[in-house]
Amino acid sequence: MPGRNKHFTGRESLLDELRASLESSTTAAVVPLPQALQGLGGVGKTQLAIEYAWRFRNYYDLVWWIPADQPMLVPSTLADLTNELKLPSASSTGIEEAAAAVREALERGDPIDRWLLIFDNADGPEDIREFIPQGGAGHVLITSRNSRWSGVAETVPVDVFSTSESVAFLRKRLQRDVAQKEAERLAGELGDLPLALEQAAALQAMTGMSTDEYVELLTEQTRALLDMNKSTEYPHSMTAAWQLSVMEIENRLPAAAEVLRCLAFFGPDPIPRDVFRRGNKSGAQRMGPILSDPLTLNQAFAELSRFALVKIEMEAGAVLVHRLVQALLRDSLEPDERDQIRHEVHQLLATGSPSDPENTQNRDAYATLLPHVRPSGMIACNDEAVQRFGVDIVRYLHQTANYNSAKAFGEEFLQNWTAEGGPYNRNVLSLRRNVGPLLWLTGAYDESYAMNEETLDLMRKELGPDDEETLCQTLIYAADLRSQGNFNEALAQDKRSLQAHEEKFGPYAPQTLRVINNMALDHALLTRYDEAFELQQLAFLEQSSALEGVSKWDVQSSWNGLTCIARLVGDDARAVDLGEEAYAHGIRELQIEHALTLAAARDLSIAKRRNGDLEGALELVQETHGRLMKLYGPDDPETMAAAVALSNTLRQAGEPQEAMKLAREVLPRYQRRFGFDHPFTYGCMINLALFYRLRGDAKRAMEMDEEARKGLLAKIGPDHAYTFSSVINLADDLAALGEHEKARELDEKNLEQIRAFYGDENLLSMAAAVNLSIDLRTAGEMTQSEELYAGAMALYERMLPPDHPERLVAARGERFNWDFDPFSL
Repeated sequence: MPGRNKHFTGRESLLDELRASLESSTTAAVVPLPQALQGLGGVGKTQLAIEYAWRFRNYYDLVWWIPADQPMLVPSTLADLTNELKLPSASSTGIEEAAAAVREALERGDPIDRWLLIFDNADGPEDIREFIPQGGAGHVLITSRNSRWSGVAETVPVDVFSTSESVAFLRKRLQRDVAQKEAERLAGELGDLPLALEQAAALQAMTGMSTDEYVELLTEQTRALLDMNKSTEYPHSMTAAWQLSVMEIENRLPAAAEVLRCLAFFGPDPIPRDVFRRGNKSGAQRMGPILSDPLTLNQAFAELSRFALVKIEMEAGAVLVHRLVQALLRDSLEPDERDQIRHEVHQLLATGSPSDPENTQNRDAYATLLPHVRPSGMIACNDEAVQRFGVDIVRYLHQTANYNSAKAFGEEFLQNWTAEGGPYNRNVLSLRRNVGPLLWLTGAYDESYAMNEETLDLMRKELGPDDEETLCQTLIYAADLRSQGNFNEALAQDKRSLQAHEEKFGPYAPQTLRVINNMALDHALLTRYDEAFELQQLAFLEQSSALEGVSKWDVQSSWNGLTCIARLVGDDARAVDLGEEAYAHGIRELQIEHALTLAAARDLSIAKRRNGDLEGALELVQETHGRLMKLYGPDDPETMAAAVALSNTLRQAGEPQEAMKLAREVLPRYQRRFGFDHPFTYGCMINLALFYRLRGDAKRAMEMDEEARKGLLAKIGPDHAYTFSSVINLADDLAALGEHEKARELDEKNLEQIRAFYGDENLLSMAAAVNLSIDLRTAGEMTQSEELYAGAMALYERMLPPDHPERLVAARGERFNWDFDPFSL
């Protein structure tokens, strides 16, 4: 909340009317100007809202102030309420989802039912309507210059002061008993406009100027404005009053007037003082001498505050300037001067930002700078340092999961910068590298692939293959290849990247370790688990012990990969231990609902299931799936992966109907998101086919498994665990249909290929051997069957504990089914 105005005067009837309107209405009470004064600033709408909040604060348990003049920033301000409402943070859910969750919690009144939201300076109703709670016991207050709100909510028109209010205000502000006629004369000259009265009273208080003298100067100034025939949306009296104050400031301290002109080109939101503290390195010519002299700068702010031209928020370390004063200042300048000062503001914003937007400690600093990006016109600036700051703004929004805003800023920057400087500018290419993944995150998959590939080609040509930007883009391109199911191509790309990174940065540099982490994933996706484990262990050990350059996200991702691959190499007990630690690290360092923490939870649930802890696995995966559904919705890849894990767990826990329902729902989602020929899509098809066979429809299962086998052969080839698994299940289908000879032929060939790829001491090899032994027994070849079975059992007894689920299946002499769980890509 802004601080309370100690000079607030009058408006008692408006405050009473506003309170009555809010208490009697379940919709919003809006504080616009009447139709006749539409667009007029300075009438006191915001001050009335501030006074209402302070005066009636005891009626509310929560009051939240939301600057609404830039609608795209409203969601992030609303999302900041997640902590107060005990909701998942925006960093774990995304800004849009967090804002929606806040609105729903306010509507429910859980955990707070007495609340007040204030949307300040909203324009059209359509801009913020979706963020206004529709119900609940709380209140919504909106200030606006737009009369169209009258059709949406109860309105309380705010006009200029009455004469008596003007007189009372002047007496309070001047702290003396101003004569009635003197005060009425001054109020009349200023049209009873509150902001103009504030400017006039401040000038008189500072200079000791009499009312007669002030009115005479005001008349001369107004006449000069009229003679200029200058078109303005503001009253001439306000313009004249403001110019008198600026003239006095100019005479007393020219540096203060220069600072005021600079402030006019920021947005109307609080302007962080740190911008000016760091600004001595900005290269700004006009402001340079002032910024390099802290005493003069502080004196300038103090003088501007005394003349009521700015408001200093000491606790927030910020400066506030009324948007009307800003507009008047900008209008008073010649075009060349406007352009010069505007550019200096761009330079101040760029030098006022921390160097690393992805560092969580810098988030507050970026949050205070963001509202000034668009109002300052920075989007069209072509200065190299300013553009780098623009890229950092996009990175900050991406890191805070504000994907839609990040994409909107990125595309707007890109359009302006490309039109001015062409597509080959370094900053343009860096921006493209950041925008491409945002397209994927916001659902534009084809556009993302195309842009990332084009960006890599442009970088190789313009920056060279060994440039740091190009090397970063190669990792994004490899991720695209993985998402398309082109696992071999992704590995080849990452191998080339690894060599280039080692040459550029060294073998154990943070940048190189990220490539190694990605290569471990490549090998795991190709089901070369031993190579994957070796690489993942190296990445984890180096990243978890690094003192700098490695983020918490890097460590969590590497830890998650190590847990997953430990399970895939058959060490389920170790995978559970690693998974417990990885999950605890995610909760401790990233919060429980961060995407990487939830991925750790899903992998841990799979490890528990494989290791025989069905109860623990089901509880964890149900909780994780529920969180993901709430945070990201059913079509997010992480939610889909959790749905697969939940389906597999429910099947093993003896709940086949709910399990099959999930399997049916998730398959078309993979088809839409990843494509019909993606290996993960075929994996989901294998899972669904298993349900059909288990409920007696082996023919339908066989058709699906055959389709999956053919698709996997075409996409990833015969030497892959997914392909081997599809054959295991297809042979099971044939056996269930009584086609035992065909089942045996498949199992014999499959076992030979699995052993050639993995060797004998592998769980997939051992399962295939048990299945073939059953085929042989069915065919009456008892000796060969018993030898094969005995060999497999010897391995199970040596490699797995007695109560391990797979050892128990083998001990019962049952056929193995194989199911699929996807990776986090």
